[in-house]
Amino acid sequence: MMRLAAKLSRDLKNTIGPSFSLVKPPLWPPPEAVAPPPIRQFSADSSTFTPNPVALQMIKYATSLARGQRTVTNVCKCAISEESYARGLLVLEQCDSTQPDDNSKGLVELARSTLLFERGSHEAAIERLGKIQDLSLSSIAIKVAASEALVGIYLEHYQEDAASAVADLALQLLGTIRMELGNGRGFEVLEARVKAVKGLIELICGNLDTAQSIFEGVQGERFFIGNAALSCAEFLHGTRKFSTAKELYQKAIQAVSEIKDLGDPNNLGACNMTSEEVAIAAACALGQLEAHLGNFNDAEEILTAALKKMEERFGSHHPKVGVILTCIALMYRLKATAERSSSLLIQEGLFRRAVELLKAPPLEIDGASENVFRKDIIALARGGYAEALRVQQSRKAEGERLKQWAETTWGNRWMSLGEALELSESSPKVPVIDTRICRVV
Repeated sequence: MMRLAAKLSRDLKNTIGPSFSLVKPPLWPPPEAVAPPPIRQFSADSSTFTPNPVALQMIKYATSLARGQRTVTNVCKCAISEESYARGLLVLEQCDSTQPDDNSKGLVELARSTLLFERGSHEAAIERLGKIQDLSLSSIAIKVAASEALVGIYLEHYQEDAASAVADLALQLLGTIRMELGNGRGFEVLEARVKAVKGLIELICGNLDTAQSIFEGVQGERFFIGNAALSCAEFLHGTRKFSTAKELYQKAIQAVSEIKDLGDPNNLGACNMTSEEVAIAAACALGQLEAHLGNFNDAEEILTAALKKMEERFGSHHPKVGVILTCIALMYRLKATAERSSSLLIQEGLFRRAVELLKAPPLEIDGASENVFRKDIIALARGGYAEALRVQQSRKAEGERLKQWAETTWGNRWMSLGEALELSESSPKVPVIDTRICRVV
């Protein structure tokens, strides 16, 4: 299953630089041409396992070492130190060399890919996730977590076809296991997770009917939690099924808070699909939902709390902080419309700060270029900023230039930028910002 990821990573080497700026889509063989790995090593209870406690301690230490040190530089205050990440990765390298079994090695690889991803080394993270294919794992949960993380990275970089191929292979593997064992008992949660990321891909691609059929097939109350619950909730939220979406957001948050055992397959994750990312993304989405319901006080409280958690995790100058600031600015814009009030100065300040943190390119650069990272959110933030300027006579021309750039950059396949910014009760769908992948879904 992971062989495809390794090939994709090799194909990407010639098209991405150190910052993982994608120039063109990767090439890959059709999913049918890639045989799933043999499954004789899996058993009916292989969705869970007992991890090596020494490995867990070293992973925890390496992670705290990497994230715990911050340095103030002229470029970015509170930037996470490159040196601290190097130390954390060194600890994981030493940990990997001492592990007696491949399950523990798989956990180390998940942790290593996460630190590489947080450091900005996305290509290296893909390669580490691909190496999981070489391990004789008895726990399919680790392979599913690796697949989920690969999908998350590819979606963040607008590689929907690559993400879909990875998800298809994961589903193929689980289907083969089901046939070999005669049932899927013990794998329901893992299957729900893979189907949910497949549904998320279809949602982003604008295939709403396909996404709906996928999500409707995995909404079992016992198995639909964590990442799976969050992705489905975003679909329901976007199609204005607010009540059910709210329940699933709350369920996702609660499930993450209750995870205590790393052997639980729901706690295995990497890169932008970790339980920490799920918790922040679900809270941010819930705040957006409250704003769409007109509960602006609740929305502000929830989004402010999510902002604080994001700053604690990544630092106050990280682009993901800009993503949540965009959500807050949109909430104020919606509130001003609903209450027939004015909050132009607040909106302008929030949108401007969001654009800065998102590292938006100059207006001279084509925003639709594949080299623009997080262009969904940048277009939304810059579009909102433009609207705040266009009503000011002295800055109308500047606002028009920003608006034109944002409209050209906007690439969402199921609503226009104008629809995303000018919501009303009659709008059949609403935009939902997913902080995991920094996309508007």
